[in-house]
Amino acid sequence: MASQFQSFDSVNNPAAAKPRLAALREELRRQGLDAFAVPRADEHQGEYVPENAQRLAWLTGFTGSAGTAIAGLEKAAIFVDGRYTIQVREQVDPALFEPMELAGWAQEQWIATNLPKGGALGFDPWLHTPDSVAQLEKAVANAGGKLVPTQRNPLDAVWANRPAAPRAQVKPHALVFAGETAEDKLKRVRAALQQARCAALVISDPHALAWLFNIRGGDVGHTPLPLGYALIPVEGKAQIFLDPAKLNDEVRGLLKPLADLGGPQDLELAVVKQAKDGARIRLDSATAGFALKRLVEQAGGIADIGPDPIALMKAVKNPVEREGTRAAHRRDGAAVTRFLAWFNREAASGKLTEIAAAEALEDFRRETNALADLSFPTISAAGPNAAMPHYRVTRQSDRRIEHGIYLVDSGAQYNDGTTDITRTLAVGTPSAEMRDRNTRVLKGHIAIARAVFPKGTSGAQIDAFARQYLWQAGLDFDHGTGHGVGSYLSVHEGPQRISKLGTTPLQAGMILSNEPGYYKEGAYGIRIENLVLVEEREIPGGDRQMLGFETLTLAPIDLALIERNLLSQEEVAWLNAYHARVRETLGGQVDAETAGWLEQATRAI
Repeated sequence: MASQFQSFDSVNNPAAAKPRLAALREELRRQGLDAFAVPRADEHQGEYVPENAQRLAWLTGFTGSAGTAIAGLEKAAIFVDGRYTIQVREQVDPALFEPMELAGWAQEQWIATNLPKGGALGFDPWLHTPDSVAQLEKAVANAGGKLVPTQRNPLDAVWANRPAAPRAQVKPHALVFAGETAEDKLKRVRAALQQARCAALVISDPHALAWLFNIRGGDVGHTPLPLGYALIPVEGKAQIFLDPAKLNDEVRGLLKPLADLGGPQDLELAVVKQAKDGARIRLDSATAGFALKRLVEQAGGIADIGPDPIALMKAVKNPVEREGTRAAHRRDGAAVTRFLAWFNREAASGKLTEIAAAEALEDFRRETNALADLSFPTISAAGPNAAMPHYRVTRQSDRRIEHGIYLVDSGAQYNDGTTDITRTLAVGTPSAEMRDRNTRVLKGHIAIARAVFPKGTSGAQIDAFARQYLWQAGLDFDHGTGHGVGSYLSVHEGPQRISKLGTTPLQAGMILSNEPGYYKEGAYGIRIENLVLVEEREIPGGDRQMLGFETLTLAPIDLALIERNLLSQEEVAWLNAYHARVRETLGGQVDAETAGWLEQATRAI
C-alpha cells in the first residue's frame, strides 16, 4: 500500500543553487546590501515549516531542521549543528556555500572576514528573534558594518513560482482529549500575565495557539498546527489572527465566545493599539519575530521579552492527557511490534529496502484505524546511513538492508497522544564492536529510565547519566539525550529537555524522550529511544520530594545486539522487567504469529 503521510521524493536540487544564489546577489545589489542572512525558520520559528517558507532549502539545497546561511556578494556560508555535518556535505555545493559550525563565534568570525568595512548585512525582521538579532548586531558591529532590517525579503523577491501560504482547515480538539477547557486555560494565562505585570501576551508560537484554544490544524507536515497569532490581554477579549479560509462555521462558533477573529493582516494594528500608553507586552523569546518588538516599541510600549507562560503549562500534561498518551503508546506499541516481527521475517532475504521498511511500518500504524499522521518522516536507515542521526531516505538514497545494523526512528500522531520510538536492529550476526557500542547505549538508556532525582532538577543535570558508559570507552554522541513531546502536538516540544542545555526543571506530567546513541561515520549508527513521563516518587526514609520516570513506549529491544557481560544485575533486572511488561501488555493485541515472535524477543536474559 502506498504511503500517505511521507514522501520519499528528493527535494534537494544542488544544480538549482547556483542560479538562485546569483539571482539573490543581484537583488542584494539592487537593495544596497552586501550580505543577507537566511535562517531555516519561518515567522513562528517552527521545526516544520510550510513549503512557502522553506527559504534555506530553496537557496542552498540543505533540508535539515536547523541551520542558517549568510549570502554575501562574493562568498557565502551555511552554518549547521553536529546532527547535520554529514548531511550538509552531501546536499550543499561547498563551492557555493562553505559549511561551518552553527555557533555564534563561527558566524561572527565569518562576518568579520567577509563583510566589507561599512557593509550592510540585511535580515528579514519577521524571521529572527530579538536574541538572534542581537547576536547578528554584535557580529556586524565588530566587523565595522551595519545590520539592516529589510522591508521586503530579497530572497522572496527572486523566488519564482513560490508556493502559496497553507490554508488547512482548523479542527476542534475535543475536551475528551484536551482535558481542560479553553476558558480555564485563558484564566491561567491571564493570571500568569498579571503576576509578570504584563498587560498582554502576543502568541507567536502556533503550538501555544493550538493548545490554548483547543484547536488543531494542518498547515505544516506531521504537526497538527494552524499557523497564526493571538493577542491575550489581561483585561478584555482575546484576539485570534488566522486566515479566515481556515475556519468553518463550527470552529467559528467555538472560538467567537473566546476571542475576536481577525486575519493575519490585522495583527500589526492590534499590537500597536495594545502597546500604546507604555503598556508592557510579553513577547515569547523563543518564537516572536524581531518585527513584533519593533512594533511594540514604536507604539510606545515596553517589549517584555521572556518565556511564553503557555509553554510550561502545555508541557505539564493533565490527567486526561497522561491517560491519552498511555493509550496511544499501547496502540502504537502493538503496531511497531507487528512491524518488528515482520522485519525479522523479511530482512534476512537481503531484498528489503529502507523505503519498503518505512512504508510497511506506516501501514501497520494505519491499520490501527486511529492514525492521524506520522509525527515526523520515518528515519529508516541501513548501514552507513544510520550514522546520520537525522537521515531521511529518498528514492535516490534508498539502500538495501543487508547484514549489519538497521536503525528505525519513527512516530505517530493520534488524537490522544504523540509517539516517538527508535529501535536498532541486527541483520545477521552483529560484530563484537556493534554489540559493545549498543550495550553502552543501552546502559545509558537504562540509567535515565531508572533515575530518581529531587524536584527542581533540570535535564542538564541528568544528561551525563546517558553518556557515562560511552565516555568510559572514549565515545559520545552529538545530540541531546531527550526532547520534550506534546499531546497530539509537536514531537519536539519545549521547554523541557534532557541535554547539556536543558535548564528547565523537570516537573511531574512532562513527557520526554530517552534516546542516547552512538554513530560511526561511514559504518553504522545506534540509538535506543523510549518516551518517558515524569512522575512523583516516594522514597522511604527520604526527606526530599523526588521525581522519576514512567516508561511509556512499549516494544522489544533487540537482544542480539546486547553484550550480556557488560550489564550489571540491576540493568538486567530492568531490561527483563521492561520486556515482561511489553509482552504482557501487547501479547493480546497482536496476531498469533507476532505473539509467538514476541515471546522469544522479550525472553529474560
